[in-house]
Amino acid sequence: MRRLRVIGVGMGPQHVTAEAAAALRSVDHVLAFAKADDDPLLDVRTAICREYGDPPVVVIEDPQRDRDDPADYPAAVRAWHEARVASYAAALREHPGDVGLLVWGDPSLYDSTLRLVDALAERVELDVDVVPGISAPQLLAARHRIVLHEVGRPVHVTTGRRLRKAVAQGQDNIVVMLNRTLDLDDLEDWTIWWGANLGTTSEALVAGRVGDVRADIDAARARVRAEAGWVMDVYLLRRPS
Repeated sequence: MRRLRVIGVGMGPQHVTAEAAAALRSVDHVLAFAKADDDPLLDVRTAICREYGDPPVVVIEDPQRDRDDPADYPAAVRAWHEARVASYAAALREHPGDVGLLVWGDPSLYDSTLRLVDALAERVELDVDVVPGISAPQLLAARHRIVLHEVGRPVHVTTGRRLRKAVAQGQDNIVVMLNRTLDLDDLEDWTIWWGANLGTTSEALVAGRVGDVRADIDAARARVRAEAGWVMDVYLLRRPS
């Protein structure tokens, strides 16, 4: 039976754990989607592989996805996932041996790789294992030298798309991921700890009262995008006590 290893890699070679490095050295090749011919995130994946065992990287064109806030967002995501599974299956037929899939951050948090692998395993007989990685919220907390929650209190993790729902529900300690834009209107008195492209050379950090640092975050976000060609940001919002 072929082995498929889902490997969390944080945000680059510096975050690869000893367990993840061993997993990379054990596979015959790594499958990686590319969003464009000059996808900078593909370059990072390639650098990770080069440093840890140098397994060949099999590049797969990422199927197109409707990202313009479609009316039926779950249906658009399902269609995209189905197309990705078909692409994985085709690549596995063409490339025998054990395979690795690299996941940004950790596979357990706002990543669909494991869902795709479950669907893929219905088509291809696979022995699947998962190697954890360093997640974006972990990096955010480390960079700002904070705990993500106050003493004895919970932390709510959600997406930018669902931030308003979390606020309306009364959540007062919110980690927000997957942000196309930053919707911080009417949250001026909240405290924010924000970070983008954490662990990379284009990393940026801002913290303070939202009303005081909103312009700084917008400027930093634009600067990061200009430098790196992409932005992955995450932030903690805390309601004023």
